[in-house]
Amino acid sequence: QVQLVESGGGNVQAGGSLRLSCAASGSIASFSFMGWYRQAPGKQRELAAGITSDGRTNYVDSVKGRFTISRDNAKNTLYLQMISLKPEDTAVYYCRVTYSGRAYWGQGTQVTVSP
Repeated sequence: QVQLVESGGGNVQAGGSLRLSCAASGSIASFSFMGWYRQAPGKQRELAAGITSDGRTNYVDSVKGRFTISRDNAKNTLYLQMISLKPEDTAVYYCRVTYSGRAYWGQGTQVTVSP
């Protein structure tokens, strides 16, 4: 069983920055994939950024150049650095990991960007 706890969400004005953290209960070095998903009101959940165990990253086009995903295996923590935030980034952000073929989700953290 893997437990994930997100933090770092909040309210910010457009152009501002936030850093999300996702603390895992186990060794993240064994997670084949870790990602940040987001779900805006009335929209489907989408993968905003992902990172594999060997460090390959991918981003949805709308966040490229503004978001950076990283993982600290020593701290068992996944991060999402977000800069130049836009109102359309407003969503609940979820941490997701894949371990032994199963997906585990955090409870989500709200990010609200005001114009």
